[in-house]
Amino acid sequence: MSPLPHILAVAIALLTPALAAAQVPRPMAIGSGEILKSVRFEQRLGGTLSLDEKFRDDQGREIRLGDCFGTRPVVLTFVYHECPMLCGQVLQGLVQCLKAIDFTPGREYDVVVISISPTETPQLAAGKKRSLLKRFGRPETAAGWHFLTGDEASIRTIADEAGYRYEPDPKTGQYAHPSGLIVVTPDGKLSKYFFGIDFPTRDVRLALVEAAEERIGTVVDQLLLLCFHYDPSTGRYSLTVMRTLQLAGLLTLGVMGSGIYSMLRQERLRVKAVEETAEPEREEAVHG
Repeated sequence: MSPLPHILAVAIALLTPALAAAQVPRPMAIGSGEILKSVRFEQRLGGTLSLDEKFRDDQGREIRLGDCFGTRPVVLTFVYHECPMLCGQVLQGLVQCLKAIDFTPGREYDVVVISISPTETPQLAAGKKRSLLKRFGRPETAAGWHFLTGDEASIRTIADEAGYRYEPDPKTGQYAHPSGLIVVTPDGKLSKYFFGIDFPTRDVRLALVEAAEERIGTVVDQLLLLCFHYDPSTGRYSLTVMRTLQLAGLLTLGVMGSGIYSMLRQERLRVKAVEETAEPEREEAVHG
């Protein structure tokens, strides 16, 4: 039996919830007073990160940012580990989202967390990584998580290229900053943005599949990418009705074609069986 009817059923089941109106997420920011006016998260889709910038990993080793890239897409987020509230929520949202995706850090994708505070140390980053991996529940994926610290110049370079605008707040001694994450291609190109602290699992999964040029994921993921497109104004994948109808039409034609082929094949087999039964009878008639 052709697998097309099953694929169509699964695709429809996954698409149905998306027909409802989606709430548009907005970038969140923490800070005080006038300083918030310069804090924002700008989408720089298609821009490229400077992968030669130097950082220190959570083991204290000096590395290039590019050492975290190369073969897999990257989920990138900016935090500072002494943040009293928002950064912790960003990392919690990141963990909850990635736990629900059946891809493995270090195999299908990597995670890069960059501290925006030049005073934070690799030791502090390592402690945060251990805490996060404990919540993630898969300690064997540790090699796929990169918690980086660096100097002011390197941090600013990457943050500016990513459109992540933050400022130190002299009144509190903390940082005013936005929240969200970015999916980046293996060669450092900014692919998709997700704002806030609660990240949609389906959309992040699709972004990873797309950033990996569809080398990961399932047949259903490929169908969903045909039916959805990324909307930069919302930072979400939205349903494209015409493309969905076209895909449904193609799938319907495929199912019909498969059915017709199956019926014709059965008819040929039936005719062949009748001919094989009739052949001995004809031979008996000839020799009789």
